[in-house]
Amino acid sequence: MADNLTPEKRSWNMSQIRGKDTSVEVKVRSFLFRQGFRFRKNVSSLPGKPDIVLPKYKTIIFIHGCFWHRHNCSRATTPKTKVEYWTQKFERNIANDKKHIDELTSLGWRVMVIWECEINKNFETTMQRTIEYILGSNQTER
Repeated sequence: MADNLTPEKRSWNMSQIRGKDTSVEVKVRSFLFRQGFRFRKNVSSLPGKPDIVLPKYKTIIFIHGCFWHRHNCSRATTPKTKVEYWTQKFERNIANDKKHIDELTSLGWRVMVIWECEINKNFETTMQRTIEYILGSNQTER
C-alpha cells in the first residue's frame, strides 16, 4: 500500500515527534515534583537515557508511548505502509527496552515502566501506584 503523503510531508510529520518532554512526561514530572520528589530527567549517562531518575530512592521511571514501545493496547497499531520496516523498528525498540532495563537492574536500580495509555486513562491511580513503587511498598517490577 502506498503512502498517502508526499515524502516531504511524511518527513515533516516524523520530525514533529518528540523524544523527550512529551506531554505525558511533563504531566508525570509535575505531579511528582508537587508531591516533593526530586529527580533528574533524561540522564544520558545511564542505559536507555531514563525519563525520570530518583537517585534518593534508587528508582528509574520510563514513560513509554504505546505506539513506539508496543504496549498491548489500541494505540499500538502498525502502519499499513512499509510494514517490514515498522516491524523491524518495533522489534528493535522492544529489544532495546529490555536490554536497558536489564542493565539498570544489574547496576542496582529499581525500574518502573509507565505506559502512556495508563496516564491518559487513569492518572490518579497510576500516580498512586507510582508513588508506592518509589517508596518501596510495591517491589514488583512492571
